[in-house]
Amino acid sequence: MGYRVGVDVGGSFTDFAVFNEADATISTLKVLSRPDAPGEEISAGLDALHQRHGIAAEDISYFTHGTTAGVNAVIQRKGCDIALFTTRNFEDVLQIARLKIPQIHNLYSTRPEPLVARERVFGIDERIDASGAVLKTPSLEDVAAATRAAQAAGCTGIVVCFLHSYRNPQNEAAVKAMIAETAPDLAVFSSAETWPIIREYERAITAVISGYVQPTVVHYLNRFEAVLREKGVTCPLHITKTNGGVMGMEQAKTACVQMILSGTASGVIGAGYVAKTCGFPNILSLDIGGTSADAAVIIDGEAQYGVGELIGDFQIHVPSVSVSSIGQGGGSVAWVDALGVLKVGPDSAGSNPGPVSYGRGGTRPTITDAVAASNLIGHTALGYGAVTVDHDAARSAIAPLADRLGISIEETVANIIEISVSSMYAEISGLASRFGIDPREFHLFAFGGAGPMLACFLARELHMKGVVVPLTPGVVSALGGVIADLKNDFVRTLYVDVTEAGVAELATHLEGLKAVALDWLYAQQGYDGEAQLTLSADMRYLGQSYEIETLLDPAALTPQSVSAAFHAEHRRLYGHAEKDAAVQLVNLRLVVSGATAKPRIRELPPAEGPVRPMKHVTAFFDAKAHDVPVYARADLRPGHRLSSPAIIGQDDTTTVIPPRFDVVVDRFGNLVITSED
Repeated sequence: MGYRVGVDVGGSFTDFAVFNEADATISTLKVLSRPDAPGEEISAGLDALHQRHGIAAEDISYFTHGTTAGVNAVIQRKGCDIALFTTRNFEDVLQIARLKIPQIHNLYSTRPEPLVARERVFGIDERIDASGAVLKTPSLEDVAAATRAAQAAGCTGIVVCFLHSYRNPQNEAAVKAMIAETAPDLAVFSSAETWPIIREYERAITAVISGYVQPTVVHYLNRFEAVLREKGVTCPLHITKTNGGVMGMEQAKTACVQMILSGTASGVIGAGYVAKTCGFPNILSLDIGGTSADAAVIIDGEAQYGVGELIGDFQIHVPSVSVSSIGQGGGSVAWVDALGVLKVGPDSAGSNPGPVSYGRGGTRPTITDAVAASNLIGHTALGYGAVTVDHDAARSAIAPLADRLGISIEETVANIIEISVSSMYAEISGLASRFGIDPREFHLFAFGGAGPMLACFLARELHMKGVVVPLTPGVVSALGGVIADLKNDFVRTLYVDVTEAGVAELATHLEGLKAVALDWLYAQQGYDGEAQLTLSADMRYLGQSYEIETLLDPAALTPQSVSAAFHAEHRRLYGHAEKDAAVQLVNLRLVVSGATAKPRIRELPPAEGPVRPMKHVTAFFDAKAHDVPVYARADLRPGHRLSSPAIIGQDDTTTVIPPRFDVVVDRFGNLVITSED
């Protein structure tokens, strides 16, 4: 028995969740992030765990970590200088992309510049046809010339993506071997090895993103691993994945594309587990940190998945927890543009210097400063005592904006909060439409350092059933890493009709995928429990351009059952199905997972009497002053009821309750907040 530790490194704080395997209890901790010295926050956190909880490094039996190093490299365009080798005459694959503009309702919308400039794309004289037959093999002379040109252009890595390599990776493998022979110092990435899916652009951009971030991610992981070993942590290390699972450190260094959204996925997994255990199976999760607000749909405790999630300006086509990220974090900067219009984000003050009210050198007003200027936070310890809120500094930071707008500080603050909430509203409305849900039937599960601070404002606009704030909302993402299962995805493009012959081919390929999947779980990950296999397929009606993923029962694979499953999913999503139409199966997908230990969420003893506020303060809601009681979260017990407005402070966050809301503490200690309207 030991301690399982999950860590989530955010823009402002680094969160620790510690699961005691002996009694299934959870301890939590926050320390300030150190983007100027990556790894130092891990060292500081381990020291604090030892000092505050008596947990020594050698007592840690399992360590998992979620990181944004990969996604940040794409967003900031600070990745590797790479070249792209394509089939000759297809060198414009990244420029052409899908001939869609990013915002279809904005006539001035333009596509972003590709991660690989056109002059660094080189055509190789090779060809494989759609059936996988090799029509032309690449020559060493051709590959060597392209490699020399890439090196002359300053490239340190090469991505190889040829036509139809999802059917047959032979030419990509041959070129990779040739590059290794002629230029062994170059990193080489094959699209078929990265993610072998049909459609050239989707496969190319996924492989390009993986190669682009690989040096940054490997450097970060090596530093992370070194710090832990120096501190005496000897257990195997794991990284959370884009699909909501975890994988070993060595796989993370080579399969960077699989962990590029690891940080955001962890939060969704943690939220789903806690919410379902406490009796809230259908939720919209809202994770607001220092840089962004991340929202996801969770149905019956399960996160919803998809492909094509945005990484900065680009889509990545590996299975991912579907998360919408909005540049409206607590550190998002408020500013006035040249036309005198108030804007919020997407720039963030981050952890260093952070919001002005934190007194760490920040000079630009943020959402956190707006809330502080309203006197809604800073009345209890924040960030486990890591920061102290300076309300006067917050108001001074907002004042220049108020002067430019010609309104009061209180009105400016109300507008900043309203703009931030409006941005979240627009994004989450689209997310709800995408999954065909009605927000009025869902609770908003608020977590992250700033989630409970803004959740009620957003839930009010979306007319949701209510808001749920868990006991330790600031460390839900770290908890998600602790409880995430070992998990991996496998895909094979079949492109067959759903007929007797097509389903027979499906069954044959399924057996091959099962063998690979079980080898990954048992041989490569060292798992010793029972494997869970989930089968699905990307299917469409004959003549359609794109597919929808449909769950299949591996024990009942017949043309009738496979078609029926697709018709049912099509009807669920679009309201109709064509049962007499022919169905095609494009991709076969298999997910393998191995369950990990889960903490118990204990019921708390009921309240023995009414709760008294710590104090009363004058605070502003919608630019109007209110007398507001401030409560300590530690004083609240199941059965307590609070009227609004109210402020509830705790070590990892502050929950803000605007007027016309009711608050009840449930048997697990969650705050269940509902609107009076």
